[in-house]
Amino acid sequence: MARTPTKSPRTARTPVRKSDRRPEPKARAPTARTRRRYRPGQVALKEIRQYQKSTELLLRKLPFARLVREVAQEFVTGGELDGELRFQSHALMALQEAAEAYLVHLFEDSNLCAIHAKRVTLMQKDMQLARRIRGPLFG
Repeated sequence: MARTPTKSPRTARTPVRKSDRRPEPKARAPTARTRRRYRPGQVALKEIRQYQKSTELLLRKLPFARLVREVAQEFVTGGELDGELRFQSHALMALQEAAEAYLVHLFEDSNLCAIHAKRVTLMQKDMQLARRIRGPLFG
């Protein structure tokens, strides 16, 4: 009997169809990183520290200058000056510095009044009390 080549018995495999394959992980488009979520109050404290360190003016210069000119124009009586009042830039800056210092001090005192009332929210009555305690000289 002649020897004939025989194939080794393989396990019966069925051809793998494309639908049976696992989907290859697609290359994801680079997404924006999620923004850091601060705990409540942390951003406020961060802003407080930032403003306490800085020395720049907080009110915008042009709106403040317009307000000063408007108030000054109301004080001019009898039409003595028909034209517009003129201010030096240093005078406007001095007025703005004084106004902001007054407001910051008023808010500090008002905050103390609110804390004394066991509240964290500043209310109108706190500002009224702070002004009343200060007396007529300091507003």
